[in-house]
Amino acid sequence: MKYPELPNYSELGKKLVEYSRLKAEYGSTGIEAVLSEAEQALKNAIDKLIALPVDPVLQAKEPNCLKEIKKLRPEGPRKIWKTFDRDLYIEKLSGAMLGRFAGCTLGAIVEFWEIEEMEKWAKHTGDQFPPVDYWSAAKVPYALRYQKSPCSAYTRDGMDGVPVDDDIAYTLLGLLIAEEFGLNFNSDDVGKAWLKYLPYACTAEHVALENLKAGIPGSKSADYDNPYCEWIGADIRSDPWGYIAPGYPEKAAEMAYYDAYVSHRRNGIYGEMFFSAAIAAAFTVDNPIDAIKIGLTEIPAECNLAKEVAWALEAGKDIKNYRDARQAVEDHFKGMSGVHTINNACLTIFGLMIGGTDFTKVISEVVAMGLDNDCTAATAGSIVGAIVGKKGIPEHWYRKFNNKVVSYLIGHDSFRIDDLVERFAKLAEKALTE
Repeated sequence: MKYPELPNYSELGKKLVEYSRLKAEYGSTGIEAVLSEAEQALKNAIDKLIALPVDPVLQAKEPNCLKEIKKLRPEGPRKIWKTFDRDLYIEKLSGAMLGRFAGCTLGAIVEFWEIEEMEKWAKHTGDQFPPVDYWSAAKVPYALRYQKSPCSAYTRDGMDGVPVDDDIAYTLLGLLIAEEFGLNFNSDDVGKAWLKYLPYACTAEHVALENLKAGIPGSKSADYDNPYCEWIGADIRSDPWGYIAPGYPEKAAEMAYYDAYVSHRRNGIYGEMFFSAAIAAAFTVDNPIDAIKIGLTEIPAECNLAKEVAWALEAGKDIKNYRDARQAVEDHFKGMSGVHTINNACLTIFGLMIGGTDFTKVISEVVAMGLDNDCTAATAGSIVGAIVGKKGIPEHWYRKFNNKVVSYLIGHDSFRIDDLVERFAKLAEKALTE
């Protein structure tokens, strides 16, 4: 895909503001009229962009309807586990969940940092880079993330429990949705849960939440004022569905669809379906890339995400480290938002290809790649964690979790990890045996 060359709207906006202030200081009149004209011109441009027709051929390859999505999938295993082995599941779920928590926590306080900035910070703190343990210090230790956890809580000495993050909150929320509405919930059910449990959200999720508050149901809440509908917000919500449907990628993708539909469309939806199916498959395979390939069988074969994942699987054969990975993505996706589903999915895949089943290497390399690196490391950690199980994750990554997860969900300030394992196990047994 080729993006248009964009004017520097940020700089133009700053000048508009500052000239309006300067002219006010000089006693000029008519400032408000000029600003109103500029605002209306931008609104008109946005309306014109929204009204532009889309490519009908590509649209046919990227439906939003689950029934149509299923028609366009390649052949896949659909359901791999036919029975529920509780002991095996508990071991693998524990690995997946701890892997997600660890990857997210490692990336959280360097989220969106450029590689050079992380390297300089590691040199300043004396930490190894790419990191092989949690950061020893945070730049602004007292700053609160999500109004709950100070940045110091994400460091190896300041940690007491899994600190708060949206990438973790949505995993917890997925559990609550499945418990309250059953395994055959729909997008309207998801919308009801969001209104009950989500105090705030970002980008596409913020749009959807505000639409829900305005009385728009979850089956339509992604359709209004939402330019973020292909961003990464849905695919960070993948994990609970893979946990609930282990070895059952089709069911995991189906639940992911109804969850994603509340806030996303097209490749935004496919991102959550793809990674949910891959996580479900990770309970059954020995290699992360096998899980990725199974994940591809649950999304349209010719959608942009599927094509770019195929590109990543081929390009990844020549990628040796985080620098190679980031450069490949920068070259291949010029102009794409740094929080898009597709480029971040490719970084996740590169990390899995570099690290294989070496848990530390996987999350270390993915965090070092930058972009939305708490999201990507969390997903990569979940996949490799499900494969290697808890026993395959070095203890220093979860020792200071202290069986506790901090949350910003309304009415749920914290969760016990052992309780989460039991609750997911109850749902997984039901998914595989009903």
